Amino acid sequence: MHETRKLLVFLKPYLFWSIMAPLMMVLEVSMDLLQPLLIQHIIDQGVLRSDLNVVVTTGLIMGGVALVGLLGGMGCTIFAITVGQNFAADLRKTLFRKVQSLSFGNLDRLETGSLITRLTNDVSQVQELVLMILRMIRSPLLLFGSLIMAILTSPQLAVLFIGLLPLLGGALFIIIRKTYPLFSEVQKRLDGLNTVMQENLAGVRVVKAFARAKHEISRFGRVNEGLMRKNTTAVRVGAITMPFMMLVLNAGVIAALWIGGNAVKSGSLQIGQLVAFINYLTQALMALLMVSTLIMRVSRAEASAERIQEVLQVEPDVQDRPGALTTFEPKGRVAFEDVTFSYKGAEGDPVLKGISFVAEPGQTVALLGATGAGKSSVVSLVPRFYDVSGGRVTIDGVDVRDIDQTVLHKTVGMALQESVLFSGTIRDNIRYGQPAATETEVIEAAKMAQAHDFISGFPDGYDTNIGQRGVNLSGGQKQRIAIARALLAEPAVLILDDSTSAVDVATEARIQVALAAQNRKKTCLVVAQRISTVLKADKILVLDDGKIVAEGTHAELLQTSPIYQEIYASQVEQGVVGHGAI
Repeated sequence: MHETRKLLVFLKPYLFWSIMAPLMMVLEVSMDLLQPLLIQHIIDQGVLRSDLNVVVTTGLIMGGVALVGLLGGMGCTIFAITVGQNFAADLRKTLFRKVQSLSFGNLDRLETGSLITRLTNDVSQVQELVLMILRMIRSPLLLFGSLIMAILTSPQLAVLFIGLLPLLGGALFIIIRKTYPLFSEVQKRLDGLNTVMQENLAGVRVVKAFARAKHEISRFGRVNEGLMRKNTTAVRVGAITMPFMMLVLNAGVIAALWIGGNAVKSGSLQIGQLVAFINYLTQALMALLMVSTLIMRVSRAEASAERIQEVLQVEPDVQDRPGALTTFEPKGRVAFEDVTFSYKGAEGDPVLKGISFVAEPGQTVALLGATGAGKSSVVSLVPRFYDVSGGRVTIDGVDVRDIDQTVLHKTVGMALQESVLFSGTIRDNIRYGQPAATETEVIEAAKMAQAHDFISGFPDGYDTNIGQRGVNLSGGQKQRIAIARALLAEPAVLILDDSTSAVDVATEARIQVALAAQNRKKTCLVVAQRISTVLKADKILVLDDGKIVAEGTHAELLQTSPIYQEIYASQVEQGVVGHGAI
């Protein structure tokens, strides 16, 4: 339980309840251990001597003892559930907070499906173990208590335990050694299942559009069957425990009856003692069976705890440097100084090579190039979604690594090509980064993003509820809401990463006019595929294979850059460069 023990620190705030639960269980177990003694007294002192008063009196005492035990069991259950629920809630909260602190690089390595499993199923496995430990402390207490009482009741019969316990202990050890790696593999298979489900639900429209439902059903079926087979194997191995334990239990009872019966005949043992011993023997072996169940649960929870610790122990790739600036009022000068970058760090192939350029305050700098040229990688380095592998990125001469990340993210606003919207109203989504924004400010940002007209056309206007991931909006509408969200935050540096790709050329032109007025106060970095998006930029950077191969205005590049000329010519032929944007 090495990894599980590390998580028990989450029990610290609930130490009182964690102590009270086993104390209440000690009370219940103590009452259970008294019952065979009382039965022995009824038989030897009451039944055999025909003393009805002893039978009635002892019977009433047994009822009182059972009632006290019931109260102890109820108290233990209440305290254990309180601890277990709070433990799981705190662990999930900590895990979620940790995930929020991770960098893009960490999240790239930890798949979404895996994180969902760890936050839900793995936490539940550990929670169940905590509940079992607090409630099933009854089993080890009853086991050791029954052993002691059995020895006190009949030392000559107690020798049976010398043969039974090592046999059962050895069998349990072997089963646990077999099941731990199996349960670990089950959780990994569950990761795969969740990943397939998450991908399919997120891309259900693509599945429908390409009539790939049968393929996805088959794909899910393979993953599901793999999980089922592995889970079945793990459960089968564990299932051996029950019949084996029952076999040993019955063999022990038979042996006790045989040896004890002879002892009763010889007069060295009373019948009540034999009955009490068999009760203690049964209690001890049944308790051992429950201990085995607990240990099986430990095996499964340990596998889950290890996966939880993998997340908790991850160090974010991007961290604030000591003394990072917590106050920063930039003018918006962005500079790349001989920047190289690889998604796999120093060991990976560079995606960007020797990138150097300056965006002055109030300028619009556009990045243009073929897919995979490195445009989005360039702009992702400004807010430090990733750290550079070489060189540096600065804002007003300050290395972005020397700025507190929260402050930096407020300095840099982004609108992405894939507009991520959250469940809630349109108003809530626009002021996601500026929760205190007034209604006037929200409407002004929507107008600049050319979103106000279509929003006003909805029956509920800005109170219109957006479905999951904005399914009830078009791609262009989602992009304009995302642009409004970025504008409302009033960043010093605004990044538009192909954020108008789903917007028609005429609407894009109106957005550019509105942004041009707004951008006099801020620096704007624009990633684009369409020439129409970058025509009025103060500077256009043409990227190819991770390098800047040309730099200048639209007119200059038409004269000097073959790549730009080729892109322009191809889009003119396709009618992508519209007059509305010129």
